[in-house]
Amino acid sequence: MKTILAHLETGPGLESVLRCTLLAARRFDSYIEGLHLRPGQPDVIAAGADGFVAAAPDLVAGFEREARERAERAREAFERFMAAEGVPTAEGLGAGLSARMRIEQASQVALGSVGRVFDLIVVGRPVRDSVTPSMAALEAALFEAGRLLLVAPPEAPTDFGEHVVIAWNQSTETARTVAFSMPFLERAKRVTVLTVTGATVPGPSGAELAANLRRHGLDCTAIERDPAGRPHGQAMLEEAAAVGGDLLVKGAYTQSRLRQMIFGGATSHILASAELPVLMAH
Repeated sequence: MKTILAHLETGPGLESVLRCTLLAARRFDSYIEGLHLRPGQPDVIAAGADGFVAAAPDLVAGFEREARERAERAREAFERFMAAEGVPTAEGLGAGLSARMRIEQASQVALGSVGRVFDLIVVGRPVRDSVTPSMAALEAALFEAGRLLLVAPPEAPTDFGEHVVIAWNQSTETARTVAFSMPFLERAKRVTVLTVTGATVPGPSGAELAANLRRHGLDCTAIERDPAGRPHGQAMLEEAAAVGGDLLVKGAYTQSRLRQMIFGGATSHILASAELPVLMAH
């Protein structure tokens, strides 16, 4: 976890993204790269008296001005936060805690390709009735980056990673997420493997996972809980809170994304409701 990419969008959750990024970076003595993706000039078509003409200078100028202002607000927030926390500006390729900001002209889905060379990508959890943080960026990172995501909740935590809860559903996606998350698990004081009855696919039990994690020297226990009529994602979040977890590990979209859009699912619920940081991969 020596290189961390923080996806910065102005709006709800920016402070939490910055805080979660810094907490992770201090844990691993990491380089932080703040990234703001600024959309390019839109293809604006205005209707004129003689038909459609490809010119709307006022609209284009307004769009460009707003994009520049958002980018500068993101840069200022990043640099002010890092300066207040005593994080030095990155110089060259030196090791240790440091930070640098970058702005790219690209759509939010470019996060999926940019993130491929980083050890960890930090994104904000989408917030109801707000266009930011972007679900498009989050899902692009999940499906295209091939890296571990840290999803920051809307409210910034004071700390996380002391008690990690693994929402174990026996799937390939969660197995991969657990493997990606080992640096966090190895530094945790306690790990709980949580299985929600009925929210699994065929595979090894939570007790088997816990036993193998103990072979890594982890203080790890396995528990199983009945959802008691709750949606599986809700049960995972509530049971993680009940045992005092401060970081959730969850494989993303064991069911297809389309199916979850139509019928709901644990990933969709967690991405809509989690109030603690979540480590995710697909």
